[in-house]
Amino acid sequence: MSGPLRGLRVLELAGLGPAPFCAMLLADMGADVVCVERLSSRRVGLELLNRGKRSIVLDLKSDRETALRLVEQADVLIEGFRPGVAERLGIGPDVCLQRNPRLVYGRMTGWGQDGPRAQTAGHDITYIAVTGALHAIGTSETPVVPLNLLGDFGGGALYLATGILAALWEARSSGVGQVVDAAIVDGAAHLMTMQWSMLAGGAWQDRRASNLLDGGAAFYRVYETSDGRHVAVGPLERQFFAEFMERLGLDPSTEDLAERLEHTFKTRTRDEWAAAFADGDACVAPVLSMREAPQNDHLAARGTFLELDGVTQPAPAPRFSRTPSSVDRRPPEPGEHTAEILAEWSTPTCPAE
Repeated sequence: MSGPLRGLRVLELAGLGPAPFCAMLLADMGADVVCVERLSSRRVGLELLNRGKRSIVLDLKSDRETALRLVEQADVLIEGFRPGVAERLGIGPDVCLQRNPRLVYGRMTGWGQDGPRAQTAGHDITYIAVTGALHAIGTSETPVVPLNLLGDFGGGALYLATGILAALWEARSSGVGQVVDAAIVDGAAHLMTMQWSMLAGGAWQDRRASNLLDGGAAFYRVYETSDGRHVAVGPLERQFFAEFMERLGLDPSTEDLAERLEHTFKTRTRDEWAAAFADGDACVAPVLSMREAPQNDHLAARGTFLELDGVTQPAPAPRFSRTPSSVDRRPPEPGEHTAEILAEWSTPTCPAE
């Protein structure tokens, strides 16, 4: 493995969504991520969130001691259970930190470890709903679901990764680990700090499609083209807007701008508009599908996507000048590396092997 986190040992207790993504991110950057999976683990399709990791099968209920011996060798533990589950399994933070005082114990939940809803179920859409984020996205008539990128991965996985790295930095001087409580509701709310700032300053209205960045401005929207596809438009600055209007052949002072833009963009295809704006600062880009994105000339030139074992997938990000990240291990089968891990991490043979 290569990358700036080479030599870092991460123990991931298998889960869903944001916790595996966080562990994948660390693996992309060179960490040795060992995913502890259950005896009954069965995967549906290819799980790219497990790329770069190794897999061990353990029954945490009956083989707690082996798990704790792995904890002793780890720098980081990541779990995404409902609050209290890890404690009931005997691998909660108190027990783990007693066995390994330098351990950074990362916890990923939707509602957090405490609060009235901590023990209730939820998903990305419910978490972002209560933070104001979902209310702010969509048309004037209804909110629009932004996939599960804003909550699970933006407000969840990326905040957990940031917290883990911060705790590791602090442990270098203190010699003591700690618990990182990453709640999606906290992260999703924090992501909207700029909008809260604008709201406080009177520059943001608390209703959809009424603001500069939520589709309220005619020059920050998505427009349909003649072939039924779309282009994204965003010339916010004065000089970019002037170039935008000049290339369209429109008067910058024209009224009913949204209506004029709708009509104008329907006169040519998406790709024709993309070519017309590709070499300037008018901030116009084609809206590409997932299948199309890897063929985009800019993304292809940068290597934003890679192919591993015939599967196209996003390349690691961000990039490092001296210790580049890489993906050199496909997603493992459950338990594929059990014997190897137990030997390397100096623990006894696993009875579930």
